[in-house]
Amino acid sequence: MTAEVQPPADESEGGTSMTERPSTTKGRRPHSRMRRRVTGALALALALGSVGVAYATVAAAATPKAQAATANAPADESVEVRKGRALYETTCITCHGQNLQGVQDRGPSLIGVGGASVYFQVATGRMPVARQEAQAERKKPKYDEDQTKQIAAYVQSVGGGPEIPTGDLRGDDSNLAEGGELFRLNCASCHNFAGRGGALSAGKYAPSLDASSDLIIWTAMLSGPQNMPVFSDNQLTTEQKQAITNYVQTLKDQKDPGGSSIGRLGPVPEGLVIWVIGIGAIMLMILWIGAKS
Repeated sequence: MTAEVQPPADESEGGTSMTERPSTTKGRRPHSRMRRRVTGALALALALGSVGVAYATVAAAATPKAQAATANAPADESVEVRKGRALYETTCITCHGQNLQGVQDRGPSLIGVGGASVYFQVATGRMPVARQEAQAERKKPKYDEDQTKQIAAYVQSVGGGPEIPTGDLRGDDSNLAEGGELFRLNCASCHNFAGRGGALSAGKYAPSLDASSDLIIWTAMLSGPQNMPVFSDNQLTTEQKQAITNYVQTLKDQKDPGGSSIGRLGPVPEGLVIWVIGIGAIMLMILWIGAKS
């Protein structure tokens, strides 16, 4: 027996062919795309909202601290000290702490150093320091004279210590001889007899005094930066500091009528010049005379 094969249903009989069935996939695609777009937009809005909430939370937490710091400022604080506080909190607080107490492995305490030390370090460009080294090098100052004194005034008002000197810092020329004697006794061993500086141990050195102003020399003596000892009024009186300052500045202004100073480094470079140039010239003359004869 053989099974009869039924022919495909005809349209006239109410059947529907396989090739003519309506496709549901094409109808679903637009709805799927729209769903993905809406979902992506909601995710983006949620992420932006989370960032905004986090920023608002951090800002709200920081605002009371700033207001508290402003509220804790003394009511009778001078304008100079107030400006110095603002500069300190902008640049110095990271390494020296909110209360000048210092930060471990970053910067020392500034309590007791005084305005003199701050003026010396900032006016010579040694602070702010870029990195920790054996010795902070002198560079172009970041702050001008007024800003430097404002920072020094703030540190002085909080931590105390030697103040920035004022008034006549040199005295008169009658103290030049005394200033020279004091300089050779206390300063020349490191700074050289002519104030040109010299090498020290452990990668350190005594800087040249060529670019030092009267106030920088004074504040250095009062604060004793790095390897330099502190010369308080117990070691050197005000008149003696004036004499040393006058001697150093007069020494820089002096000319050398006899010729080149060769750095004023003493007999070593002078002897070297004699041997290299003087003896060399004599040897050339001997060879010339020998060749002619």
